[in-house]
Amino acid sequence: MLKERTLNFTLNALDAIITDYHWMVNAIKEMCAEMVVGAKTEAALSKAVGSVGDPIMQEVIRRSKNIKRVAEYERKLLEVQMLLDRVTGEREMQVLNWMLVGHSMRWIGKKMRLTHTQIQNIKENILKQMI
Repeated sequence: MLKERTLNFTLNALDAIITDYHWMVNAIKEMCAEMVVGAKTEAALSKAVGSVGDPIMQEVIRRSKNIKRVAEYERKLLEVQMLLDRVTGEREMQVLNWMLVGHSMRWIGKKMRLTHTQIQNIKENILKQMI
């Protein structure tokens, strides 16, 4: 069970994570799938000599960076997920869910038949509730 911890965000940082949430989920899926598929082709590559110009070593370095990137994305996603329960109100939850799925503010406004200003106000309320 995860321990409840206090998360300190600025409004802009939280807004950026929510905006990027959808592509981070997709990036994690793609990078994890690539690592599994790549493991099958590793045996076909020539054996490593140990130099930096070595293709095996370059692949190991690239995958290591991807693993770190996946861990960072997962951390950000988890932090947002831990804050979801703080959001109250049906409109706020609907706007937040659509934002997390990757829909634009314009798309959300059209679907909810709200103006850009109304959507912006709802978004600001969401961010304030989550902080």
